[in-house]
Amino acid sequence: MFGRDRIEYKTPEQVLLMRRAGLVVADALAAVRAEMRPGLTTADLDAVAADVIRSAGATPSFLGYHGFPATLCVSVNDEIVHGIPGPRVLAPGDVVSVDCGAIVEGWHGDSAMTVVLDDADPLDVELAATTERAMWAGIAALAGADRLGAVGEAVEDVVDGAAAAGANGGSRYGVVQEYVGHGIGSAMHQPPEVLNYRTRDRGARLKPGMCLAVEPMLVRGSQASRVLEDDWTVVTADGSRAGHWEHSVAVLAGGITVLTAHDGGAARLAELGVEVVALEV
Repeated sequence: MFGRDRIEYKTPEQVLLMRRAGLVVADALAAVRAEMRPGLTTADLDAVAADVIRSAGATPSFLGYHGFPATLCVSVNDEIVHGIPGPRVLAPGDVVSVDCGAIVEGWHGDSAMTVVLDDADPLDVELAATTERAMWAGIAALAGADRLGAVGEAVEDVVDGAAAAGANGGSRYGVVQEYVGHGIGSAMHQPPEVLNYRTRDRGARLKPGMCLAVEPMLVRGSQASRVLEDDWTVVTADGSRAGHWEHSVAVLAGGITVLTAHDGGAARLAELGVEVVALEV
């Protein structure tokens, strides 16, 4: 089950259980997105996801994880990741990143999205779209590469392309480096790390049975961050706004599939020339 590098390689049966968990997460995020609007609190969003996960007979991955007190992470505006849901009321123009995890029969799914509420700053909309595009590029790279480092290269290629096109008011997006993607399976966070930036290290060799969470986080300013006094919420050091997108992906003998997308990632990856492996659950 484990390689000498301590990466957990899943059997086809285990991947199917992860697909079930991934679909619960996809349903929860879809429900949150449908309900999200100015005037709701971040705790309201948490309650929506909790109901979907509980109704599916699954268990939230985040609730109780190292003491985390909620089902979702909800991070608003300059909050990058790990925001704790509570009484904060959402307002028009807010940038809201929602991260969700669920467990089915001991196997995890993990996904995140960024939504920009009504009366949005076009630069915030552009940030969310670029972060999502970077995620899909990173996922697509898994289909044709032999090493995991291709994900970070693909993410940075999107960031470089956005800068060349004059996005973000002419400033290059910051790529958060302290918080990265990860292996996922019988635990929510496993080896290997999935970097969102280029390094000299080409990374682990991609092999069937690897399941990986690809999750770029981009910011409109400096990539530097700090943690608030709650010991969870990570914010940009300069107060700039942040975007966060994530999907859990399985590397299979015949290609890849996105475990936390309802269509397995077929629509978005087709735009990038990648055909996904369909899983029947």
